[in-house]
Amino acid sequence: MSSIPESEPEAEPNLSQSSLLGAPNWLYLIREFDYAYRYGSAGGSAAIRSHMKQVRDRIAKALAGKPILQRPHPTTKPVAGHLERALDNGLNGAMQSMVKAIDNIKNEFAWEYGYERMPRYLADRYAFADVMGPKGPVICSNVTLGLVLFAPSTTYPAHSHQGITESYLSLSGHWSENDTGVYAPGSMVLNLPQHTHTITTAGREPVLLAYAWCADPDILTSPAMRFSRRSNRIK
Repeated sequence: MSSIPESEPEAEPNLSQSSLLGAPNWLYLIREFDYAYRYGSAGGSAAIRSHMKQVRDRIAKALAGKPILQRPHPTTKPVAGHLERALDNGLNGAMQSMVKAIDNIKNEFAWEYGYERMPRYLADRYAFADVMGPKGPVICSNVTLGLVLFAPSTTYPAHSHQGITESYLSLSGHWSENDTGVYAPGSMVLNLPQHTHTITTAGREPVLLAYAWCADPDILTSPAMRFSRRSNRIK
């Protein structure tokens, strides 16, 4: 599997700090996460129900502490060219309220890869942007919230997260995990720590997911993001 290093690091951007209460559009997006994990369906799964409670309890605690919003200089990746289409599609779907909140601040996200070396075929088909977590933009030590964007016809290689319980909330597009089902907007998928999973996206439209990570603060501060094995190129 050929790979390329990420771009050379840029000079440290000037960070602008303010109270989240002074940035209403960011606050509304955090509240959309809270709403989804508070009132969304667990589908009868006790494990998903427990995870949803953990996420919303950590969000509630963070908001009660009047968190800081730390704004880095927005950065982009090639896949961000698919964001407008993903948002347009999502505005007519089950998660339209969250999608609208994302649309309101779409030019403020810092899109990144998260890997020291990226598979060459994946570099223009995937990126993520954190919303809340130990490194911001909204500062919180024990939960990470964010977005991940995939181009159409993408295979995201098998990977797992050490010590992290992860959920994906589908916002736009259709996708599958480990070839076991097709997920549409409104679906939630839970990945327990060390669970290996592969994501594939449909051939015509991009996919936008929200995610939540729960783990100890030291793990969330420096998560180990590695592909589990060599993987096939895009289907």
